[in-house]
Amino acid sequence: MNTIQIEGLHKTYRKVPALTNINLQIEKGLFGLLGPNGAGKSTLMKILSTILPYQDGKVNIYNYDLALEGDKVRTLLGYLPQHFHAPTSFTGREFLHYVGSMKGLTNRQERSKQVERLLDEVNLLPHADKKIKGYSGGMTRRLGIAQALLGNPQFIILDEPTAGLDPSERIRFRNVIERLSKDYTIILSTHIISDIESSCEKVAVLNRGNVMYQGTTAGLTDKARGLIWEFQVPYSEYDKIEKEYVIISSRREMNDAIFRVVAATLPHTNAVAVQPTIEDGYMAVIQGVTA
Repeated sequence: MNTIQIEGLHKTYRKVPALTNINLQIEKGLFGLLGPNGAGKSTLMKILSTILPYQDGKVNIYNYDLALEGDKVRTLLGYLPQHFHAPTSFTGREFLHYVGSMKGLTNRQERSKQVERLLDEVNLLPHADKKIKGYSGGMTRRLGIAQALLGNPQFIILDEPTAGLDPSERIRFRNVIERLSKDYTIILSTHIISDIESSCEKVAVLNRGNVMYQGTTAGLTDKARGLIWEFQVPYSEYDKIEKEYVIISSRREMNDAIFRVVAATLPHTNAVAVQPTIEDGYMAVIQGVTA
């Protein structure tokens, strides 16, 4: 069965909890994992990619027990870590051939087909024969995405994949993973809400090592229904509003400030209720605001 089941997962570092009683079921398609920095997302990704051990719980990936059959899980896996580094003395093409060989693509002709296709998909063909030490941060990130997709992995983990990409590169990346998600299980871990909103139907929100929400992106938006308000006040009141409410966004117009906040009750006499977005739902869940 092409699913990932996580039951009662715990992970601690020096007696400090990093993940607490994580229960998730991830099916084929694109699954978003949202959370602020330090929420435990990267720790969970490292566990699923067999890099980190865990103390308690059970993880089953495509019918393999992660604790006992990590070697078999690795044959299914494509992984882009949050901090990706490649040997700078290699060219981009050389590096992908090296990674392909490590993944068991021993047929040079077949490996070359995959390498050239992926270089094209991440828009690195014009730079394929340049040394990686001359790559920009965005180019290195795109190379990381390409190496994760080599070998036709069944299960793909992408940890903050669009960090450092410009808007056009981000769109290109989304198109690639949306196509792949029809056949594979892809976990997209990020704190960038727009990456999830445009690509994922299923999502989980992690905060301080706990799962705060699991369900559809539409359901996450609904978590903020009746909790989102907008109002306009003199700009001199900015500091007061910032101390009293969870601000989602603000902007200045002349001498006034216009706020969008999450609150369980009417936050200001001028406030009007507005329709929530997925970002509003995320903020409501993270801040623990309920109707």
